[in-house]
Amino acid sequence: MSNGANAIAIGVDLGGSHVMAATVDAQGAIGPRHQLDLIDHDPAKVVAALAGCVEHALADAKGREVAGIGIGSPGRIDVSSGTVRYSPNFEWHDVPLGNLVATALRRRVHVINDARAATLGEHTFGAGRDTRDFLMLTLGTGIGGGIVMNGELVFGSGWTAGEIGHHQIRAHDGFICSCGKIGCFEAQASGTGLLRHVVALGPSFPRSKLTGKARKLGTKDVRKLAEEGDAHARTAWDRWTDDLALGLANLVSILNPQRIALGGGVSSADAFLLDPLVPRVRALTTMADPNGFEIVAAALGNDAGAVGAATYVLRAT
Repeated sequence: MSNGANAIAIGVDLGGSHVMAATVDAQGAIGPRHQLDLIDHDPAKVVAALAGCVEHALADAKGREVAGIGIGSPGRIDVSSGTVRYSPNFEWHDVPLGNLVATALRRRVHVINDARAATLGEHTFGAGRDTRDFLMLTLGTGIGGGIVMNGELVFGSGWTAGEIGHHQIRAHDGFICSCGKIGCFEAQASGTGLLRHVVALGPSFPRSKLTGKARKLGTKDVRKLAEEGDAHARTAWDRWTDDLALGLANLVSILNPQRIALGGGVSSADAFLLDPLVPRVRALTTMADPNGFEIVAAALGNDAGAVGAATYVLRAT
C-alpha cells in the first residue's frame, strides 16, 4: 500500500458502452464519478474518452498525492504490461492500453480484468471483507469472476484465473455458448441464459406474456413476472436457478471459498434468489462441506470495478 496516509488513486471502470473514472482513497471511499458513453471502440477514441474522464477525476484530487491510475477492462489482460491481449467486447487484439493511457496522461497506469477488479474491490471493502478465501461472480450478459485465496487476488500463470463462465455444466443438452462449446456455465446461468430458458420454454406456454415476436425480452421483465407468479417466467427462473446452483456447487468443490458474492444486474441477490438458490447449492455440494460457505449479495454495486482497480494501484505502489 502507498506510504502516503492520504494517498489516493484514480479508479477506472471501462465497459463496452461507457467509461467511468473517480478518485478512490485507501479506505475505499469513492469521489465524484465522471462518465462518458463509448460510441466507437477504436483504441484511440476509447483512450481519448478514458483520459477525459480521468482528467476530471484528477481535478478532484485537489493537491493530494495520486499514486496512479487503475483500469478495470474487459478481456484477457496481461497485467505485467497492461496489454489487452483479447477483448471480444471491443474486438481488440494486443492493444497496449496501459501504455497508451500512460502516454496520454503521463501517469503510472495499471490494467487488470474488470471482473478481477470488482472482486478485489468487494474483497477489500465490500461483501468479501474479513474473509481469506472469497469468490466473486458478476452475472450479466456473460459471467465474470474473480478468486481470492489466502487473502490474495489470484491471477494464474497467464493472468486468466477467474474465467469461470466457460466450464461446462450441461455438455450434452445445454445451450450453445458464444465460445462454441455446449452448456457452458455462462450460456446457462447468465442473463442471456435466463432469456434462453424463456425462449426454450415458449412452446409450452403459448399464451404467456413473454411469448410474441413484438415483445423485447429483458431479464427484469422475467424476474418481475416470476415474482408475480407467471407460470412461464417462474419455470424459466427455476431452471435458470438450477443451472446457477449447479455451476456454483462445482466452484465450491474446486475452490472451497468461505464466501461467494453475486453481483451484476441479473442477480439482484435478495431473498427471491438466495432463498431457493442456497439450499440447491448445498444439496449439490459433495466433497466440500455443504455448510462451510456463504452466498451473499455483492455490496459495492457499479462502483466495485473502479474501487478495485484503484486499490490494486495503491497496493502496488
